[in-house]
Amino acid sequence: MKKVILITGASSGIGYDTALALARQGHKVFAAARRMEKMEPLHEAGVVTIRMDVTDETLMAEGIKTVMDAEGRIDVLINNAGYGYFGAIENVSMEEARRQLEVNVFGLARLCQLVLPIMRQQGSGRIINTSSVAGKSVLYYGGWYHVTKYSVEAFSDALRIEMKPFGIDVVMIEPGGIKTEWGHIAADHLAESSRGTAYEPTALVEATNFHWMYDSNLLSKPSVVTKAMCKAVNSRRPKPRYRIGAFSGTIVFFHWLLPTRWWDAIVRQLGKVRAVPLD
Repeated sequence: MKKVILITGASSGIGYDTALALARQGHKVFAAARRMEKMEPLHEAGVVTIRMDVTDETLMAEGIKTVMDAEGRIDVLINNAGYGYFGAIENVSMEEARRQLEVNVFGLARLCQLVLPIMRQQGSGRIINTSSVAGKSVLYYGGWYHVTKYSVEAFSDALRIEMKPFGIDVVMIEPGGIKTEWGHIAADHLAESSRGTAYEPTALVEATNFHWMYDSNLLSKPSVVTKAMCKAVNSRRPKPRYRIGAFSGTIVFFHWLLPTRWWDAIVRQLGKVRAVPLD
């Protein structure tokens, strides 16, 4: 069955690939992002592109109106917009911390608020939120990013319970290690925020390890996330969570299994060990 889908963060990476895959499956896809020029190739697949910044109330409301004016319904909202800024909690400015929350949490939440009346009136709908195993465990210097993903987890769990009586599904995508530019960007932010501070020695090691990891073949391809999102869209009865990608199950399992002090010690120790450079 063809569905009307709105996906954010569609100018690159997983969002772009998912918009393309869903359009090729025959769905009517509206792809939203700030950088319209990056989405130009999507037109060939029949995707409608919308300029949207999830920190801008006006642009979000206009985006929803564009979809409704064209199709008269919204069957699926995929909240995929987000980014990560790593750094010691002391070093990351409150302005940057608030921006991460605005993009990763409040923008996601506001779009849900905007589509929920539409879906309730339809008597059906599906909201798919991009979370992460970063919402289940905490790694070195990821504090503010983890705050946002733990928030997405709690928000989605609460929303799923509230929406069940209205026939609206709420699904979380929880990727582990996925080989995208995200890791390099987070590493650069970590190095930048730590330079000249008490955290610099270990932070630079951690940043180097991030670059090494995201250059290696240890991580999963972005296509595994795209496949999970397509399953979440197309399944008659989707799972509440799709946990996919490298180390996703392992990290969550050991975080649950190990005593807190053990987990903390392991994370700190890993942050002191420099990975072997790739040739």
